[in-house]
Amino acid sequence: MERLSLLQKILPACTASAEAYDDDTAYPLFPEEASAVARSAEGRRREFTTGRGCARRALSGLGLPPTPVPRDEQRAPAWPAGVIGSITHCVGFRAAAVARADDLAVLGIDAEPHRPLPARVGKEIAVDAESARLTVLRREAPRICWDTVLFSAKESVYKAWFPLTRAWLGFQDAEVDLRADGTFAVRVLPAVTEAGPSGFAGRWLVGRGLVVTSVTSARWPARSRPGSAPPRY
Repeated sequence: MERLSLLQKILPACTASAEAYDDDTAYPLFPEEASAVARSAEGRRREFTTGRGCARRALSGLGLPPTPVPRDEQRAPAWPAGVIGSITHCVGFRAAAVARADDLAVLGIDAEPHRPLPARVGKEIAVDAESARLTVLRREAPRICWDTVLFSAKESVYKAWFPLTRAWLGFQDAEVDLRADGTFAVRVLPAVTEAGPSGFAGRWLVGRGLVVTSVTSARWPARSRPGSAPPRY
């Protein structure tokens, strides 16, 4: 039986994903992609190239031909029509996940090295309720770097939020309820729900020295104003 990748373990079957643990330039950039990193350092260009290679491998999983995934005017990946997706990269890992927009309304992924965050960063990202929850989780499962799981979950939330709203969402603007069973729930705080959904749900996993998280939904997440039409991608 084929072994599931990290992302496959936390993504629904309607998605396609690809992962890389080393930089791979076997998938050359399209001109409109290459222009985005033309002035970047070599390491950043390799990281970007590998991420776009993962994107093309993931798109092929949906039966789509090789196609560019350039940056849009706000530096987010511009996916082919009818497709939603997300790209992530960290030390030793690059990945992409995609789905047809008819199958999923929301898709965000993130990966981070599984190691504790600097104390200053942990304080900056967590609201009071999250800090209290982390204290409990650390007692229940002390080998998990819960602050990093929280950070990654919030990154996935932002990647799901932005395509819906085209608006900023700060770390303190969403409260994540992490659960030891590999899931989490998100409440977007009332001060920013005018811009978009009021909540999300996601999954997390630790493996191969990494934390990976995902946010997906087959329907438009609940919005703060009943009757509001969902934004278009």
